[in-house]
Amino acid sequence: MLTRFLTTGIGSLPHNNATDGCSLVLNSFDIPFWPQLPQTSFMETMVAQYSEGLPFLEIDAVKEQYIIKRKSQDELNTFYEKYSENPSVAISENNAAGFHKMIGLLKTKERFNTLKGHVTGPLTFTLGIKDEEGRFLFFDEELREIALMLLVGKVKWQVDILKEFADNVVIFIDEPIFAAIGSSAYLGVSTEEAGRLITEIVTGVQSAGAIAGIHTCGKCDWDIVFDAKPDIVNFDSYAFFDTIAMYHKRITKYLSEGGTLAWGMVPTTNFINYEDESSIIKKFDERLKSLSKHVDRDLMLSHLMLTPSCGTGALTVPEAEKVFRLLKALKGHLVETYGN
Repeated sequence: MLTRFLTTGIGSLPHNNATDGCSLVLNSFDIPFWPQLPQTSFMETMVAQYSEGLPFLEIDAVKEQYIIKRKSQDELNTFYEKYSENPSVAISENNAAGFHKMIGLLKTKERFNTLKGHVTGPLTFTLGIKDEEGRFLFFDEELREIALMLLVGKVKWQVDILKEFADNVVIFIDEPIFAAIGSSAYLGVSTEEAGRLITEIVTGVQSAGAIAGIHTCGKCDWDIVFDAKPDIVNFDSYAFFDTIAMYHKRITKYLSEGGTLAWGMVPTTNFINYEDESSIIKKFDERLKSLSKHVDRDLMLSHLMLTPSCGTGALTVPEAEKVFRLLKALKGHLVETYGN
């Protein structure tokens, strides 16, 4: 379904104008995605963007704070009733100007082969919100399940709309917090429950008729990721290559079963200012050669996508444009070297 060497991006852009951001995406990637615009509003940040509809959540966008304040059972009952009637949960333009602007632009384009959406993963989401006692939402069993239902609903809503404009839809589940699981800050978060949540949302994406990807931009327990059986695993191959290379046996099994590795080869930190086309190509070739000692090179090349290492929301617009240019140059190198 996905040919090799396809490029796509991770959600965020630094733009203040949704039209400019969408236009850049449409001109830069094989698989366009709708851009998150965190510079424009607190409501476009990772957790807040998908929070609409979560019972008991109070948000102060001015102070950039959100908190769970439990009240009566009525809010829970209302959520369950609405969800049972329609499990598709919308994201408003106030929370996702980039999505709504992109849909408007897509109406003027020819049909795409593939488009991409994204959702904040259940771990990052539930470990990003606290209640009045300072306890993470993750540790409230009922609200943890409701949060998972909510996120799956956001996925279904995206897929249903994006399918009007593309034959295939990819949804990346963004889980940056994976790198911190097991640390002192998140004691009590079991790997078993983390794995269950990730597997549940991967299944939710696939059940909605989309291709499921997991994006994490740091080191993590990659067994949890592979065990969730996503169609795409996206990793930061620029800064954290060694952390996944250790799992070469899992990589071989994963690729042999049809999975795709999306290499996040172009940095989205200030390191972008020290890289150019030749340095990125050199680093990629070195990493490919290194992993090829343990994983068949042709197998890797036949199941390989390219992305930036993470979103570009914290960069300047010129820096983001440079990220995308270098990614396109890297793809050109692979096509020239190995063919389409």
